[in-house]
Amino acid sequence: MDPVRIAVVGAGVVGLSTAMCVSKLVPRCSITVISDKFSPDTTSDVAAGMLIPHVYPNTPIPTLKQWFRETFDHLFAIANSAEAKDAGVHLVSGWQIFRSIPAEEVPFWADVVLGFRKMTKAELKKFPQHVFGHAFTTLKCESPAYLPWLEKRLKGSGVLILTRRIGDLWELHPSFDVVVNCSGLGSRQLAQDSEMFPMRGQVLNVRAPWVKHFIRDGSGLTYIYPGTSNVILGGTRQQGDWNLSPDAEISRGIFSRCCALEPSLQGACDIREKVGLRPFRPAGVRLQTEFLAQDGRRLPVVHHYGHGSGGISVHWGTALEAARLVSECVQAPRTPTPKSNL
Repeated sequence: MDPVRIAVVGAGVVGLSTAMCVSKLVPRCSITVISDKFSPDTTSDVAAGMLIPHVYPNTPIPTLKQWFRETFDHLFAIANSAEAKDAGVHLVSGWQIFRSIPAEEVPFWADVVLGFRKMTKAELKKFPQHVFGHAFTTLKCESPAYLPWLEKRLKGSGVLILTRRIGDLWELHPSFDVVVNCSGLGSRQLAQDSEMFPMRGQVLNVRAPWVKHFIRDGSGLTYIYPGTSNVILGGTRQQGDWNLSPDAEISRGIFSRCCALEPSLQGACDIREKVGLRPFRPAGVRLQTEFLAQDGRRLPVVHHYGHGSGGISVHWGTALEAARLVSECVQAPRTPTPKSNL
């Protein structure tokens, strides 16, 4: 039988990592990544890239922890390799601070990150408005480097990269045997998922090479994340806002909040604004197989989207799960379909 033809729709961190996992887990397949946008123009390119997981209402904590651990282990191996610089993956230490003691003093992910502990009184003196905190080392995955690195590896393993806008998943039939929908916010249309909406995020990229430690307010709304060449200051969570233009007043507020936590940022320069629309879904990540049908013909679709602001933290774990669903589709009996060129 001919190789199974698999299309992955979407080229953000979820789409590219899913294509990579499918190439590893599904033998004898041909993979095509199809998207109208690639790095540096994806939502993932705006992501801060810190591995601190979010809770999804419909995902059990053990599952979420597995996704996070698989992602952490994957990126940790890259950080400890000669590929670290090109992939944009590195370790970073810092603090998560709280204005009041959180209900959960030790989060579920504490034993996945490195060196997790409660902050000392001496450390908390740096943040006089905060009474409690966590100190730990985690990973930062810089998408503007990581996405091209993944794309290069995919091309090297024979994956075809195609720039094309998809209006309806069914248009991929009969050219493909299985479709993986990693279209993020595009799933409002492609999967007719009315639960999907944008969670607008605005951040600042600044030059402040003396800032070496991350600082994250427990609310997750104010954060300082140092990277290899700049520091990301954030942020916002604006539900249902589709505006991709930076708001100067919001930028001033972000800068002011971050300077309150790290006064030395007053000396930051080369300030650039970035906006991204996170693919938010109240129930959380959708990992599910659906069979589209027309005129007695079927097209298996594996949906893999809805990560909101937590995609980088769990992307490899959920991609492995999506690849397992693809494998199940491939192993199911299939009837030969006529070959068709896109």
